[in-house]
Amino acid sequence: MRPRKPPSLSPPPSPSHSPSPKTPSPSPPSSTLLPPFFARPPPSTYYTHIPHPSERGVFTPSPYKSLLLPHWRFRTPSLARTSSSILYAHFENFYFLKDFVGMEMARKFIQMGMTRAKRYANYRGGRKYVKIREGKRLQMEKSEGHEGKEEKEEASRDFREKWEMCKRHEGYRELREVYLKEKREWEASHKEEVIVKKEEEDDGVSTKTRPRKRRKVDKDA
Repeated sequence: MRPRKPPSLSPPPSPSHSPSPKTPSPSPPSSTLLPPFFARPPPSTYYTHIPHPSERGVFTPSPYKSLLLPHWRFRTPSLARTSSSILYAHFENFYFLKDFVGMEMARKFIQMGMTRAKRYANYRGGRKYVKIREGKRLQMEKSEGHEGKEEKEEASRDFREKWEMCKRHEGYRELREVYLKEKREWEASHKEEVIVKKEEEDDGVSTKTRPRKRRKVDKDA
């Protein structure tokens, strides 16, 4: 008669720690990227953000810009892979912190890396428009075979991969709904602050009425 095999002494994995195939794991990323002094901005700043699927407002909210911009690079495929991976790690880290605006800003930087690299792939020197007269500009024709075109195509693909992951992230969509609900509640309980901010915008204090300066941070970053 064959001897019975002794039972394993290692405990079975807890089902509570098994991530759902649809919902991302709530555990933090393997490395904490946020500096110890990082803190979510006050509600008067945090709840003024308006979610938008484009890159609009990527340079506006603080302190997110200061944290994410130094990691935004797309000059070579190697830099793009590193950059997109770090930015996506920030994206997941903000999910763990339940900071939707942080997730939104990380997603915007990833998306901007994709579109900027693609622009340099399509246009020599990344110049899509040429100024023809005051207030008027003309879109240039796409160039072919220019130096660095293939590298920028690959860099754009690296960012696109992470951008698609952001779009599929269910936690991102869930936090968006939570954020919009909290934003409505905060605005309802702080009507005076909201009215004052609106009056400032109407008086021309808003950045929309200030002369726009061309940002040069995307010059073959």
